[in-house]
Amino acid sequence: MPKGVLLVGPPGTGKTLLAKAVAGEADVPFIYASGSEFDEMFVGIGSMRIRQMFQSAKEQAPAIIFIDEIDAVGSKRNARDPQHSRMSLNQLLIELDGFSESTGVVVIAATNFPETLDKALLRPGRFDKHVHVPLPDVAGRRKILNLFTRDIKLSKDVDLSLLSRATPGFSGADLNKLINQAKIMASLENSPFLQMSHLERSRDEMLMGAERKSFLMSLEDRKLTAFHEGGHAIVALYTENSTPIHKATIIPRGSALGLVSQVPEKDEYSATKQALMARMDVAMGGRVAEELLFGPDRVTTGASSDFTQATRIARSMVMQFGMSDKIGPMVFTEDDIDSVGPELKAAIDSEIKRLLEVIPERF
Repeated sequence: MPKGVLLVGPPGTGKTLLAKAVAGEADVPFIYASGSEFDEMFVGIGSMRIRQMFQSAKEQAPAIIFIDEIDAVGSKRNARDPQHSRMSLNQLLIELDGFSESTGVVVIAATNFPETLDKALLRPGRFDKHVHVPLPDVAGRRKILNLFTRDIKLSKDVDLSLLSRATPGFSGADLNKLINQAKIMASLENSPFLQMSHLERSRDEMLMGAERKSFLMSLEDRKLTAFHEGGHAIVALYTENSTPIHKATIIPRGSALGLVSQVPEKDEYSATKQALMARMDVAMGGRVAEELLFGPDRVTTGASSDFTQATRIARSMVMQFGMSDKIGPMVFTEDDIDSVGPELKAAIDSEIKRLLEVIPERF
């Protein structure tokens, strides 16, 4: 058996729940500790707590020790650090080597930042097994939603399959919050059932902020916003490889006066050049609609976030994805740009600008 198991993944994916489930299935004592508990206010306190924890586990063996946020105590050491500042980590390394596999003690640790951990902690013989706990895919989100709604009276219009597709990038904790907010909305309306409208409003609030009900818009502003969002929607409808539209609204949320929501048919792990160009087309659709209907001199500032999104996509295509014939398959980070030659830097800027300027010509 491995001596140590390291759970790696983003926040909210259920690493702590997974460790508790393992202990429950094994029916053994579960000793929980957080990495921050070993921070040393006084020299030697942290290492003493680690010794006591492992001693207690050996006395109760077989047992599971779970150390949450282990990067708080196990981050990389530096030769310039004073010795007493790393006593907790040194003691943890000694304890992980200090008991044999027959003692029946397994250490499970969780972290969101595995790259910050000390190499000595990750070597074979200590944390032998690395388990990645990623964000759930669409099937996983559907199962999590089924779990969180199993004791709730759902309206007939609730479509959890649609909701699972409409929440890409949501963790288990995010989905729990979504359902809880929807339940609060239903209770405020004295609704006997949880309706799809409650779930939609909860999702929109998490993604874009709460509705700004006190925000007053003039008829002219509402008209401008409607045409702007209509431009996004029309381009999304008629552009090949565009993500299907879920809904369009001009209800102000957060800093946005309106939005067009698109829901993919399935999780996207990679994107084609056509799909990326389609995203830029949709992003530019709002400004194009404003120019066609009101003229180039009456365009608004509402397209600033659209330009930001389109520019980010174009930069990624040129600098990361090798989708520029002029630049080729060369990868540049933001830090690299300052060190490249002026000719290459000008070529990169020229290609990004070309991709952005070719979008209006496609309409």
